[in-house]
Amino acid sequence: MKRREFITLLGGAAAAGPFAARAQQPVPVVGFLTNGSPDSHGPMAAAFRRGLAEHGFVEGQNVAIEYRWAEGNNDRLPTLAIDLVHTRAAIIFAGGPPTALAAKAATSTIPIVFTSGEDPVKMGLVASYNRPGGNITGIAVLIDLLGAKRLGLLRELVPASTLIAVLLNPDETSFATQLKDVQDAAHAGGQEIQVLRASTEREIDLAFATAKEVKASAMLVGVNFFYTIRREQIVAQAARAAIPVMYGQREFTAVGGLMSYAANLMDAHHEAGIYAARILQGTRPAYLPVLQVSKLELVINLETAKTLGLTIPPGILAIADEVIE
Repeated sequence: MKRREFITLLGGAAAAGPFAARAQQPVPVVGFLTNGSPDSHGPMAAAFRRGLAEHGFVEGQNVAIEYRWAEGNNDRLPTLAIDLVHTRAAIIFAGGPPTALAAKAATSTIPIVFTSGEDPVKMGLVASYNRPGGNITGIAVLIDLLGAKRLGLLRELVPASTLIAVLLNPDETSFATQLKDVQDAAHAGGQEIQVLRASTEREIDLAFATAKEVKASAMLVGVNFFYTIRREQIVAQAARAAIPVMYGQREFTAVGGLMSYAANLMDAHHEAGIYAARILQGTRPAYLPVLQVSKLELVINLETAKTLGLTIPPGILAIADEVIE
């Protein structure tokens, strides 16, 4: 072999070496853990992926995502979290308070990014908003403490309402917080309420039967992933009972719910995706402050209002962020 050919071949092999090694490097794995389902939380997963992609991490190209869905059963979360730890995930996203607690219990080393409708400091997830500390940070979403505004909107929509039913899930980690919030709001506004508890499909049906029996003028449905998964059942029961309902998540209005007033969970998951990308790029979660998503949206379904024989007051229409016709 001529010397020039040997040098060319040697140089080619040397040049190929780093590229070959780079090609063999494993793609980082992101664990996506939620107590929702692909149906109820698919759009939120898409928002999370969008945040990742905007910062250079595209699923199927240079990052893999392992999805774990608890399907509304919080008892499954610890096992699913440990399962993600065993996949050697580079980072774990945890959607919702019980999910974040399960992820934190499963690992103290793998970075965790959460979304939470509860105060993450009071929950013990982080040391503070500005300096989370440890291996966890995330997005705090204003969800639970909106009882006064939701009740106020319901009373404006149904001014003759004497009794408003409040449907809450006693198995939800924020049950006590949501209950106190709506009770305080009702007391301050002189509104009589009846709290109905439901944590199963059958109990949801029974709750609506009770609301009709006690002649509730309207209903407020609390926030939790189980209700989101069962949103079509809840909206169907509301239609059957012909009762105006205010929901705590916009996903209900998309399937025929009358009205929702809530934080934008898509924004929260998008921001979580951005945080996950920054951590994959080398930023430590302890140095990423907990972000607070405070944008609130009022969504009204005019078709449902028409079916119920309701006229939406101009004042409510004027402040609506979205009107479904």
